[in-house]
Amino acid sequence: MIWNTIKLAVSEIGRNMMRSFLTILGIVIGVGAVISMVTLGGGATSQITNEITSLGSNLLILRPGTNEGHGGIRTSATPFKLEDVEAIDNHIAGIAAVTPVSSTTATAVYGNTNWSTSVMGTDNKYLTVRMWEIERGRAFSANELAIGKTVCLLGSTVAEELFGSLDPLDAKIRLGKIACTVIGVLTSKGESTFGMDQDDFILTPVKTLHRRMRGNTDVNMIYISAESEISSEQVQEDITELMRERRNIRTGDTDDFELNDMAQVARTVESTTGILTTFLGAIAAISLLVGGIGIMNIMLVSVTERTREIGIRLAIGALGREVLLQFLVEAIILSLFGGIIGIGLGLGLAAVTAPALGIPFVFNLDIIVIAFLFSGLVGIIFGFFPARRAALMDPIDALRYE
Repeated sequence: MIWNTIKLAVSEIGRNMMRSFLTILGIVIGVGAVISMVTLGGGATSQITNEITSLGSNLLILRPGTNEGHGGIRTSATPFKLEDVEAIDNHIAGIAAVTPVSSTTATAVYGNTNWSTSVMGTDNKYLTVRMWEIERGRAFSANELAIGKTVCLLGSTVAEELFGSLDPLDAKIRLGKIACTVIGVLTSKGESTFGMDQDDFILTPVKTLHRRMRGNTDVNMIYISAESEISSEQVQEDITELMRERRNIRTGDTDDFELNDMAQVARTVESTTGILTTFLGAIAAISLLVGGIGIMNIMLVSVTERTREIGIRLAIGALGREVLLQFLVEAIILSLFGGIIGIGLGLGLAAVTAPALGIPFVFNLDIIVIAFLFSGLVGIIFGFFPARRAALMDPIDALRYE
């Protein structure tokens, strides 16, 4: 009986193709919107999370000052010193690597070409903490780091802008007032989601930056990589306690520094974007309800048009539940068919839009299954009332209907 009911339903739908298409248009738009929104949201979440993770393995960033000022303005505080880096390395358990970062801006010049960029003074542990590999050349030697020799590693953007297709190794560039020998080029990480070029920088020994470019021994940031088997919360507590002691912060006074766990930042961003994606998906799902109302409206029209047919079926012995099932199956097939088209539309839209937005296309089977089942549920809910109305018709009144 079910198979015959399905064949009758498909036949009836096929007799009015244009009306059937217009009926499911709301479902198509609703499912397509939900699929595209959730897919793009998942891609954005994946992109941001991967970029934060790519900053470093179990990365903690220690900075002087806080963001507690009015309007989000960062409060000033005494910069760190190299002795603080040594103290963390020597006294904190669970540290895989710790590196200082002092930075300034300078114009790099090679021949007739110049490029304004960020110059960071650090050591080789920066490459470990930030998971950055050297594409060509080598890292700093122990002697270069100890005496502050004027050598540098170029980000791929700087290398491209200054040298183009030329080999930059062993070439001398001018950074401000100093001449610097290029000893290596780093691999490219490309642009971030926020449009920032991650490869537009130059690395030089921290003592070189302090003595030759900055004229002080200030450290702007300290990058810390915690060992994976150690609780990062415990490491953060130990570092905070050590820094409070070294910076003479009394009990009860607030910290004048910030320690950010990038893994926690990644989890927060993932949670936030997940909530936004769910919210946008819920808004898009309203179209499904509108589509369901459209199905109910057309099914009521169909019941009215086929009143005599219903009367004949009831008069020759068809049961009310069989009539109800026929109209209910029609509504469900319409809704599911709209769901299939909507899924294809949503995936196609997301596949085209994702590259344009610079985010990956993330195929989410769960949301596709949910959208398909929900479209079927819409057909059941909004198709039941018209089907029940047809099943409860009086055969005599139905046969008399003109």
